[in-house]
Amino acid sequence: MGKELSEMPLEELWELFPVFLVPHNDKWNIFYDEMESFLKITLSQCQVERISHIGSTAISGIWAKDIVDVLIEVSKDSDIENTAKVIEKNGFIRMSTETGRISFNRGYTKDGFVDKVFHVHLRYTGDNDELYFRDYLNEHTQIAKEYEKMKLKLWKMFGHNRDAYTDAKTEFVKKWTSEAKNVYTGRYQ
Repeated sequence: MGKELSEMPLEELWELFPVFLVPHNDKWNIFYDEMESFLKITLSQCQVERISHIGSTAISGIWAKDIVDVLIEVSKDSDIENTAKVIEKNGFIRMSTETGRISFNRGYTKDGFVDKVFHVHLRYTGDNDELYFRDYLNEHTQIAKEYEKMKLKLWKMFGHNRDAYTDAKTEFVKKWTSEAKNVYTGRYQ
């Protein structure tokens, strides 16, 4: 009968859920569309402003973790915690809570990943840098390929340390997000 996920230390979780990249797969767009439809119905009584596909699975042609990232933006005058409770009641596990930012996952079990895995990021409207980064890389394929190359290298270095893997990408992501926000000023406000 193994331990529940909530009972596992971080190192054990990283062993069970390693960083693992796969070639781009168009199924990710289908999985996103299914999840977006589910969330629109589930959150119909919440003040959702926008639901978006983010992360590497939303960037055409590059290798990515087989996990679809979803950004939910709620109005700035809504109670984000109420929305979070609705998400949790509908099969998501809360992973972290910061001021104005709550993240969830779905598809993680004590036996490993299931076929469809999601990370859902709940935020207030306007906290959406990932949209700019996604758009920029989709429109600048050479930068996307540089990102892919870096990710493939980091995967080998940090396969069992998600925090280190993510931290090592931060400078690149910040640089191109800043550029994107200059190019696409006001696109997502």
